[in-house]
Amino acid sequence: MSKADRLDRLDAHRSDLEMDYEALLLDALRTAAAGKWGLFDHNGDRWTRAAIAPTIIELKEIGQEIDRAREILFMPPFELHRQFLASRGPVGPQAAGEPKQAQAWLDRLAFAVDDKGS
Repeated sequence: MSKADRLDRLDAHRSDLEMDYEALLLDALRTAAAGKWGLFDHNGDRWTRAAIAPTIIELKEIGQEIDRAREILFMPPFELHRQFLASRGPVGPQAAGEPKQAQAWLDRLAFAVDDKGS
């Protein structure tokens, strides 16, 4: 198998992983927008953190695999993953709650999908 074929297969795998990541993140965002806290880890509550941990771990693992593939393909890091990780953690008292933050993410991602289709 030629190097070009391997790179094409890697790029197809990367694309599939990005779709998996987006689907998992969208599902988690919908759950958070419906009122379940923890995705953004604003409160730092260990019980809430434990409940969402499997989703966060899976998102991180997929994100790291995507970034490894992107590095081999000389592509920039997966920006959606970086933005999501940056949005997590403690916030000030005036910040929007997690459900509102999740809805804002859903709105932004829906807008981005609409832009891709145009």
